[in-house]
Amino acid sequence: MLKLSRKTLFAIEAVLDIAYHAGAEPVQSREITRRQGIPRRYLEQALQNLVRSGVLVGVRGPRGGYRLARERRRITVGEIIRVVRNDEGDDDPLQEETGSPLGLKVVRPLWVELQGELLSRLDGVTMDDLCNRADRVGILSEGRDRLDFSI
Repeated sequence: MLKLSRKTLFAIEAVLDIAYHAGAEPVQSREITRRQGIPRRYLEQALQNLVRSGVLVGVRGPRGGYRLARERRRITVGEIIRVVRNDEGDDDPLQEETGSPLGLKVVRPLWVELQGELLSRLDGVTMDDLCNRADRVGILSEGRDRLDFSI
C-alpha cells in the first residue's frame, strides 16, 4: 500500500479534477481525459467504482457526466485509496500465513502499522484541501468560467 499504483493516482486525479473544475454542469469524462491525460479505459472504470462507492454521482444524458456525491470537504484522499484498493483485489503479501518468524512477527506488523498511520493521515486530507493547493499554485479552474451568478 505504500506504493502508489497508477489506478490510485488516476482515481485521486479524477476526483480532484471533478472537485476543482466543476461548474453548473456535470464534468464529462472526456474533459477529465483532456485535462489530466488519464487513459479512457482506466478512467471509466475508476469513475464507475467511485460512483458505486458513493464518492461520485453519475448524471445520465447528453450533458451528463460526474459530480461529487458530497461536499468536497467531506471526501478524503484516504477514502479514494480504499475504494481503489478494494477494487484492485491484489494479493496482499502482508496477509500471507507463511514466512519467517522475523517477517511474520516484526516486519509485517511494522508495515501494517505504517500503512495505518499513512491512511489515517490521508483521511485528514480532503478534496477541498487539494483544490486550495491547486488554486495556490495557479492552476485555473475551468468550472469557475462557466458559473453564472445572474438572476
